[in-house]
Amino acid sequence: MDSLAEAFRLIITLDADLFEILWLSVRVSLVALFISAIIGLPLGTWLAITQFPGRKFCILLLNALMGMPPVVVGLMVYLLLSRSGPLGWMGLLYTPTAMIIAQVVLITPIIAALSNQVIEHLHQEYSDTFYSMGVTGRRAVAAYLVDARYALTTCILAGFGRAIAEVGAVIIVGGNIDHLTRVMTTAIALETSKGNLTLALALGAVLLTLSLLVNALVIGVREYAAKRQYA
Repeated sequence: MDSLAEAFRLIITLDADLFEILWLSVRVSLVALFISAIIGLPLGTWLAITQFPGRKFCILLLNALMGMPPVVVGLMVYLLLSRSGPLGWMGLLYTPTAMIIAQVVLITPIIAALSNQVIEHLHQEYSDTFYSMGVTGRRAVAAYLVDARYALTTCILAGFGRAIAEVGAVIIVGGNIDHLTRVMTTAIALETSKGNLTLALALGAVLLTLSLLVNALVIGVREYAAKRQYA
């Protein structure tokens, strides 16, 4: 109980170390989410509306990548950015940039696969109308993205929830360096192993609150979209 009380004191008093870790976690996840959304949303939409040989395999691969183990992603990015790797000359390993790259690799398939499911449903409904109007290619992709913006927002929020809770990949490529690459999940693991439950509990409470907020936003967006649909 003493550790729990001290943990809430750290949150209430805006402890500098705690909020440094929190800010880095949010910043890394938001940058990764922005990049993943730019890649994943058009990719998922394009796969939903375009017919080509191997399309079903691409969708199958995308869905399989949704469950890719984070430690495997971390290992792949580590090998890519290590000194002996093809991008080792950039010196990105054990930096926030390396963590962003790992999260992009991890959550882009999630956003792309979920958006593919959303747009494929719309495409089945509107494909004949778009064909008769001559709306194809980029115009069709843009139209679907706008029309499905509320459903796609939930896909993006799902990606953020996955990114902010990630530990395996970011600890491999980030190294959990104090004041540089230490984020909430890696700090919780470290502080728990050290027996410093106060900071671990404080970070855990903040992480849980963020997860609840993301889920509340998902529900709110869905309800708002339903109201707009039947208004």
